[in-house]
Amino acid sequence: MSSESENQPQTLSKPAFGEKEATELVDRVFGLKVSWIRPLPSYDDQNFHVRVLRSKGEAEGADEYVLKITNSEDSQEPDLIEAQTQAMIFLSAEGFPSATPYLTKDGNIMSLEPRGSEPDNKKYMVRLLTYLPGTPVAKVAAELATNPQIFYEIGKLAASLDKALTEKFHHPSVKSLHRGQFIWNLANVPLLDRYIYALGQNQYREVVEQVIEQFKEKVIPKLSSFRACINHGDLNDHNILVDCTSPSQGAPQYRVSGILDFSDMSYGYYVFEVAIAMMYAMIESADPLRVGGHVLAGFERVVPLTAAERGALFLLVCGRFAQSLVIAAHTALAYPHNRDYLLVTARTGWRHLARMAEAGQAAVEQLWFDTARTYGPRGDAD
Repeated sequence: MSSESENQPQTLSKPAFGEKEATELVDRVFGLKVSWIRPLPSYDDQNFHVRVLRSKGEAEGADEYVLKITNSEDSQEPDLIEAQTQAMIFLSAEGFPSATPYLTKDGNIMSLEPRGSEPDNKKYMVRLLTYLPGTPVAKVAAELATNPQIFYEIGKLAASLDKALTEKFHHPSVKSLHRGQFIWNLANVPLLDRYIYALGQNQYREVVEQVIEQFKEKVIPKLSSFRACINHGDLNDHNILVDCTSPSQGAPQYRVSGILDFSDMSYGYYVFEVAIAMMYAMIESADPLRVGGHVLAGFERVVPLTAAERGALFLLVCGRFAQSLVIAAHTALAYPHNRDYLLVTARTGWRHLARMAEAGQAAVEQLWFDTARTYGPRGDAD
């Protein structure tokens, strides 16, 4: 989502390629002829869904891709983008539903390209990724209200993904995932102090300020006791795709069909990933306080949490709400034309955070842990 350059989200320069420019880019860099193109919503990069005509000698038809144009600041970190892309390749080979890159005409996974009409010679890293079928969780929230099993599966997926990356992904570029001051890493919730002014006189500002102070006091001192891993870092309700697998009659059943957006990958902790997934499961849920228990149960089937990690969950989930709400408000000041997409979490997020604060840690934890317990006993944490 956001660059760590000087830890200033507002300095990001989001690409502004038109459809004609993007079409020419696909032809020039990848040697493919676009038959159809449309923009996709995005945070600070630019994405296009494209269909390309197959080459002569191949079966007639079209192949689908996502043209991903990285913002100009993150484009200056090729090792980081390579790590993200190599992780996607690795995960696909391991059986995860991850996109993979189409190589450039030069045989590379990405290419640094200018936008011809810009006077300041900014360059943007360009990739062409396979298009994954499915519907974002956010768009089928109503159907999922009666099918909490999918949230259990999302929890399992989150744990399995981090475990595979941490134990088996050894590409040389992985060192770039040590991202220190990266604003979206959950360890950096205290840095939100710098951007909280963007909330103005928001009625919930005091709640966020309390979360930040409690995070400093109760979470930061315990970080060294958490188990480290590589985090995807953004398993939100728009980055997880699902397919309906049930017949047309009866309650719909879903399975995860795609994992999107690896731009927030960084070294963190297992408990960060489950907290992030739990928080985003709440966004569109009809039972927001309870749904986290389903995610937790799935996660702990693969990676059971320690007592210290479980004890930090409440503030970690609150911390992610604070990150999402504060940074989105901050970024929306710089990109008012993208305000609707940037503030999508805020539509329900403020209400959920306030409800968590009102219920209190003990009551929310009891809901989570009781719900998780219905799936059977936990394993032992390593």
